[in-house]
Amino acid sequence: MNDAIVQETIAREPDVLVLARAVRPFWWLWLVTGILWVTAALVILQFDTASVKTIGIIVGCMFAVFGAEQLAVAFIAERLRWLYALAGIVFLICAGIAFAHPENTFAGLADILGFLFLTVGVWWIVNAFLEQRENPIWWLGLVCGIAMCVLAFWTAGQFFLQRAYALLAFAGIWALMKGITDMVRAFRLRRLGEV
Repeated sequence: MNDAIVQETIAREPDVLVLARAVRPFWWLWLVTGILWVTAALVILQFDTASVKTIGIIVGCMFAVFGAEQLAVAFIAERLRWLYALAGIVFLICAGIAFAHPENTFAGLADILGFLFLTVGVWWIVNAFLEQRENPIWWLGLVCGIAMCVLAFWTAGQFFLQRAYALLAFAGIWALMKGITDMVRAFRLRRLGEV
């Protein structure tokens, strides 16, 4: 994005610059979590004979990181803190379920994978619109959210065995989309803080 868009954003929302400067020292946290998401995606997408228990634990870690991110955003958000906190709590509950019974998580996730992806996709869409005024690349979250919703409905229509095999691929795609979004957000935050 060019500097004119950044300047226009700052002119419309002077508090954005103040927030960006306050959070700028922590821009690397989004970069680190983005890298971790991409790493998780690479590990998941390369599994061909992985154990069911390992898959449950990895998926639980993915939900835990996403939940922690949402809670962190709830602490620094200027508005709608309750919404970020609620999303964080929901994703942490999903992580707790995955950790409690990792060997059953694989089968359970295969059964409800469509619903879980729909939950994540809807949140990404809502979050994109919440960031629309402050974030010139809000559309990236919107595109990823729509893609996740499409994957959710496709997954829900598959037979169990196909869903079980698709779980690895979709969890990897989910982690990859989340990682790319976080890395782009990190560099946008860093750049916005420099203006």
